[in-house]
Amino acid sequence: MAMQSLFIILIVLAVLLVIGVPISYAIGISSLAAILRIIAFDVSVLTAAQRTFVGMSKFSLTAIPFFVLAGNLMNQGGIAKKLVDFVLAILGKLPGALLVTNVGANALFGAISGSASAAAAAVGSMVQGGEEEQGYDPALCAATNGASAPSGLLIPPSNALITYSLVSGGTSVAALFLAGYIPGVIWAVCCILVSVLIAMKKGYKGTPGRFDWKNLFQATLHALPSLSLIVIVIGGIIGGIFTATEGSAIAVIYALILGICYRNITWKSLWNIVVDSAKMSGMIVFLIGVSNIMGWVMAFTQIPQAVSAALLGLTDSPVIILLIMNLILLLAGTFMDVTPAILIFTPLFLPIVKTFGMNPIQFGLILVYNLCIGNITPPVGNTLFVAVKVGRTSLAKVMPYMLLYYAAILLGLLLVTYIPAISMALPMAAGMV
Repeated sequence: MAMQSLFIILIVLAVLLVIGVPISYAIGISSLAAILRIIAFDVSVLTAAQRTFVGMSKFSLTAIPFFVLAGNLMNQGGIAKKLVDFVLAILGKLPGALLVTNVGANALFGAISGSASAAAAAVGSMVQGGEEEQGYDPALCAATNGASAPSGLLIPPSNALITYSLVSGGTSVAALFLAGYIPGVIWAVCCILVSVLIAMKKGYKGTPGRFDWKNLFQATLHALPSLSLIVIVIGGIIGGIFTATEGSAIAVIYALILGICYRNITWKSLWNIVVDSAKMSGMIVFLIGVSNIMGWVMAFTQIPQAVSAALLGLTDSPVIILLIMNLILLLAGTFMDVTPAILIFTPLFLPIVKTFGMNPIQFGLILVYNLCIGNITPPVGNTLFVAVKVGRTSLAKVMPYMLLYYAAILLGLLLVTYIPAISMALPMAAGMV
């Protein structure tokens, strides 16, 4: 019964997505189709409505709309240029200075804004003029911009990690936030290494002259108010001063004050930001609510146990099982957004990794890292397409460079998958594990 229910969910879900049904409706309908086999129609519909309401009623969900609003305020608040200058002052002497700066600024801005596409659009636009003046290949610039943008989704505050915390049964958000730093930095460093190697081959130099400490001091001063958001919010959550939900509200107040001080937010723009944030938040929260139907169906029909038995029947090697999971997640990420994929695959795979002693925190980072790669992989690859559009080039010209970035990022994925300390060192040092 379990595997039959799983096949119904997957087939109906795939068909609905192919014909263009929104993902939230597709998840709800496919889950309902699976349970209609064993429960009467009236009871099934009532149960589905009840599970949706329960899924949307969790207090910890409040953090997501606030972080979305804070990110949108930051996007409009004029901080991208200050972060670009800050990173350029630090890394500007490396070959391909603007490429490296693009990577570093994407990691910072993506972490602050919570959106890889926003980072690719904002930071990519900021460095584009300089890249054109210095004769950089537009396709290489677009590839660098797109490949590095998702690194910020691993660095807190991360809505993806908050969603995983909810679906995984309450894994500590603070511990997940701490665990995200090193994988996020690994992603960025992988992109920097590729950028430097390509830049050396093409002869792109760093900024001329000696390292300028005065310039670094000034750039740090200008970027400090923006960077302080991460310190205040994440430091408060990790330090136990306030919860993730309270921290998200503080992030909104801080971002609003910063935008007003920079004079980049008006009453009209503020209204548009709030409306856009409400729409985005509504979609995310409804998606989480509907996915609760699927979670209940999986639990009722014992799908996770069946999948676990099937995988463990193939092999009892954790190395091979994790490799299979990575391949499935990488494939799913190419046509599915991060949030719905987390909602679908967490209840399937988390029980399996627990059987060989993996901590849910480490699995959460493996899961999110995998799905972030889907952000830059066709056919969906929203962040990659944003980078191509900003770079005014074509996907065909960008893809040869992207293959090099994929190789480096996948190497980072293997490190995160098979070296637990990468994800667990910081939470353990903080006494959260």
